Parts: sequence; structure tokens; C-alpha cells
Amino acid sequence: MSSIAAWPGISGTASALRRLYFVRFAFAIVWALVMFTTAANLGPLAVTLLVLYPLFDVTAAIIDARASRTTGSPALLYVNIAVSLITAIGVAIACTSGIPAVLRVWGAWAVVAGLLQLIVGVTRRKMGGQWPMIISGGISVLAGASFILGASADSPTLINAAGYAITGGIFFLISAIRLGRAAKGN
Repeated sequence: MSSIAAWPGISGTASALRRLYFVRFAFAIVWALVMFTTAANLGPLAVTLLVLYPLFDVTAAIIDARASRTTGSPALLYVNIAVSLITAIGVAIACTSGIPAVLRVWGAWAVVAGLLQLIVGVTRRKMGGQWPMIISGGISVLAGASFILGASADSPTLINAAGYAITGGIFFLISAIRLGRAAKGN
């Protein structure tokens, strides 16, 4: 009996997470491509995108929490839901102050969400497919710090937010692919 089969409910959870991760990959890529076109200023489209991203994270965390109930406590996912909801509100407010304020809020969110992702990935490592999530969480912490530091630059830009989304999306894709074995119950 493999360690994957020994964890009750893992196949269903892995399958649900796999679908969610594929959707998160697609969303991140589309979001980033659109963000690249508008990242030079805080026009209506950029503001909408900046608020939409953490709201999408709220939705994804809700789906993840529902799917993960049988394999462990979703408490950290609930924390992520709250943090991302607060971030959406914070980003909307920060958009009225300019790109540096947005980068500070976005950076703080990336640090906290990255830590949560890293911890959740570590607790799920028996499921398989979680090393990309662990690595992505660590990268998110570093990226968040760079956003905060970048807010003080002479000409801060939102381009790095698009790159951040692409990187995260790629890690979700890798994790989704790696979860295939667990989703099949192997």
C-alpha cells in the first residue's frame, strides 16, 4: 500500500485540486497578458485587474477548502480567504494613491499568501504534487519583499505583478500535472 493510498480521501481531493490548479494557471496567464498591456498606469482596467486577482484567490481558496475537508484542516485556507479579501479592499484603496501604494499592499499580500501557500504545501506533501506549491510559496515571499522595495523606485511599475502571476501560474500548472498520479489513486 503506497503512502498516497493510505491517506483517506486523497484521490478525490487531488482530483479537485488538479482541476483547480489548471484553472488557476489559465487565469494567471490571461490576467498577466492583459496586465502587461495596462501596467504603465492605474487606469480603470489596471485597477479592475488588481482588485480581481486577490478576489480570484478568495474564490480559489474557498474551492480548495471545500475540496480539502476530507484530507486535513482547511484553517490556513480560511486565513488565506480573509487575507485575500482584505487585500482586494486594500488594493482598491491603494489605487487612489498611486502605484507605490499598490506595490506595498500587493507586496505585503504576496509575503503573507506565500507563507500560507508554503505551509499548506508542506502539510500536503504526502499527497504528491506539492513541491511546486512549496517552492512557489517561498518565491512569493521573496517577490513580495521586492514589490515593497520596488515601491520606492524612481519610476515604480506594475509590470512585475504580471511576471509574478505568470510564475505562480506555471507552478500551479506543474503541480496540477504532478497531482495526476494522486488523482488516479496510484
